Amino acid sequence: MSERLPYKVADISLADWGRKAIEIAENEMPGLMKMREMYAASKPLKGARIAGCLHMTVQTAVLIETLIKLGAEDHAAAAIAKAGIPVFAWKGETDEEYLWCIEQTLYFKDGQPLNMILDDGGDLTNLVHTKYPQLLKGIRGISEETTTGVHNLYKMKASGTLKVPAINVNDSVTKSKFDNLYGCRESLIDGIKRATDVMIAGKVAVVAGYGDVGKGCAQALRSFGARVIITEIDPINALQAAMEGYEVTTMEEACKEGNIFVTTTGCTDIVQGRHFEQMKDDAIVCNIGHFDVEVDAKWLNENAVEVVNVKPQVLAQIELWTNSDKYSVGVHFLPKKLDEAVAAAHLDKLCVKLTKLSEKQAKYLGLSKDGPFKPDHYRY
Repeated sequence: MSERLPYKVADISLADWGRKAIEIAENEMPGLMKMREMYAASKPLKGARIAGCLHMTVQTAVLIETLIKLGAEDHAAAAIAKAGIPVFAWKGETDEEYLWCIEQTLYFKDGQPLNMILDDGGDLTNLVHTKYPQLLKGIRGISEETTTGVHNLYKMKASGTLKVPAINVNDSVTKSKFDNLYGCRESLIDGIKRATDVMIAGKVAVVAGYGDVGKGCAQALRSFGARVIITEIDPINALQAAMEGYEVTTMEEACKEGNIFVTTTGCTDIVQGRHFEQMKDDAIVCNIGHFDVEVDAKWLNENAVEVVNVKPQVLAQIELWTNSDKYSVGVHFLPKKLDEAVAAAHLDKLCVKLTKLSEKQAKYLGLSKDGPFKPDHYRY
């Protein structure tokens, strides 16, 4: 291990400003605040030493503080660091700095190693399995919240290299539909506007992939007046896109037409050098997937004239920590009951009044009054 620091952020003087942003975010995250209310007294995560590898946003800060209030220790920027929670994150990290930051999460202040992993993309999971395998015996479980990270877990399971039970949070309904679809629908346009300030109306937008993230991106771009083209490998998703009125074609064809390109696949080599060469001048290329492998950034750097820099996780962690004996080594879905609990935690804030089944109705449907209300295979 390299040098130990209590935290490392860009500017600790930003803590007060960060705290204000976190307080605003708390009002926008009723589900997590409900979790605090429900579980703060019982502290179901007491004793859990959670190491997290996540994007450091104010929303992530709310997640981290929720885990702490439920009894966990956490390595999850400035407001969090000032509150005494070790955080290692700053904008513009190099690959080497990023790896250093991940390594700082492995051991806590008292010298004890992590015993839970909260991951976003699989980097922490991979690091522990490949470089620090001696820590695996003390880890109860992994919760993974991204498509890329889940693909990584399934590959590890298939190859026999996964040594810890893992919950696939990404494919829970409350993550796939609400974060992936609705969340990306909000954040894509915001990101494009902040980076470029271009008008989207009248432009041709190409969305690579029509999963939940792709669906949200396509809806957002169309609502701003873009003509949207979809590229897709799955015939079912391609048919869905066509039935929604989108043109569906290949990147080889779409690259000649598009003004804005968005990759959402979690796969590699989606936009390659040959595609860049055929694009229009001033084309905007965005990646909303986890890694930059979707776009051939190496080709861009070599050929560019100039380079200018312009939550279901809580219940998954509780489930793995308190019921670890139920989970064998492998990749498990978030139980439907917990998925429904995540959704229910948001309803009061949204003034939603949920209909309750009577005993007679529940018996007629063959359900418990308290759920789960749908089978595991149900798709909303």
